[in-house]
Amino acid sequence: MINVSIVGGTGYTAGELLRILLNHPHVQIDSVISSTSVGTPVSDVHRDLFGETDLRFTDTFNNPDVIFLCLGHGLSRNFLDENDIPEKCKIIDLGNDFRNSPDYANRNFVFGLCELNREKIRETNNVANPGCFATSIILALLPLASENKLKEDVHVHAITGSTGAGKRPVETTHFSYRDNNISVYKPFAHQHIEEIRNALTYAGNKELPAINFIPMRGDFPRGIFASVYTKWDSSVSESEVVELYKNYYKDSPSVFVSDEPISLKEVVNTNKCLLHIELHNGYIHITSIIDNLLKGASGQAVQNMNLMFGLEESTGLKLKGSAF
Repeated sequence: MINVSIVGGTGYTAGELLRILLNHPHVQIDSVISSTSVGTPVSDVHRDLFGETDLRFTDTFNNPDVIFLCLGHGLSRNFLDENDIPEKCKIIDLGNDFRNSPDYANRNFVFGLCELNREKIRETNNVANPGCFATSIILALLPLASENKLKEDVHVHAITGSTGAGKRPVETTHFSYRDNNISVYKPFAHQHIEEIRNALTYAGNKELPAINFIPMRGDFPRGIFASVYTKWDSSVSESEVVELYKNYYKDSPSVFVSDEPISLKEVVNTNKCLLHIELHNGYIHITSIIDNLLKGASGQAVQNMNLMFGLEESTGLKLKGSAF
């Protein structure tokens, strides 16, 4: 059994990790750490786990094989600075501390997008989980980048649920603001653009064009719907480019190319990414959908853990969505 410790245990990503790992056949949970809730039953905070676990929050860990860091962005380095963690203990960081700056002390973090770095993830002890927007957008463009086919500016409009902003409420996550409302934030300047560019360049696109990304807040709790388009070589047919995508993802247990248009509910509560590709008037248009808390965070983190421990990649992640 894999002994797991979750640090920063009261947030949404930690709650989803617990929901998955309590039912994972190869995991036992060593500790759930929260400096603000020591002694409190985990199910008092994560009410969906009531009746599922007797775990209580603590401020110490025993001897975990892997630590999931579910801390606020910028806090993972502080945690590692303040705690003496054996080098053999694996680290999976769900924050942004190591996505673009992978070196820390004697640890080097691998960017944890399985569809890009599967073999590196198998060999490493340290993974930087990708961001949620980054996951949906990179997966939409990876097959093209791998063939060095991104030549013209890429345009992205992507809308996310309120859980993407974290559990602590702010003005733009309150129900009275979010309900029946859509808004743009951080246009052309979102923090995930750097990791998107890094991943696409690493995949093989030699001179990457501009990524013009407009993030939007949606009036729903979870999920990301990304609409991505760029100019396309008219000599390559729609059937040929769809076949390129299907071949690229043929070994992925979580990415699927749909011949029919897709909608967000098809992936909510799953670790799947669904893609749909069409050509229109000299452009290629890709829609990409994920659950921001699962394939965009906790599900992908478990997918990484499975690879790091030599398990089948989708172990514990065969989750049923709700399309109605």
